[in-house]
Amino acid sequence: MTPVWADGGYAGRVQVWARKALDLAVTIVKRSDGLRGFVVLPRRWVVERTFAWLVRYRRLARI
Repeated sequence: MTPVWADGGYAGRVQVWARKALDLAVTIVKRSDGLRGFVVLPRRWVVERTFAWLVRYRRLARI
């Protein structure tokens, strides 16, 4: 299984589907309710960096 990190919005059915259909080990990175303001979450920067790379190329941002 390939490890994948995802936001809390992907917990539940998507997590189960990814494990069965795509053979991915999805780990949900959740934010603590007691935290306020900006807090760096573990492995979250990888997702944000990937989105930044995709948006950088204008062809991908246009419809």
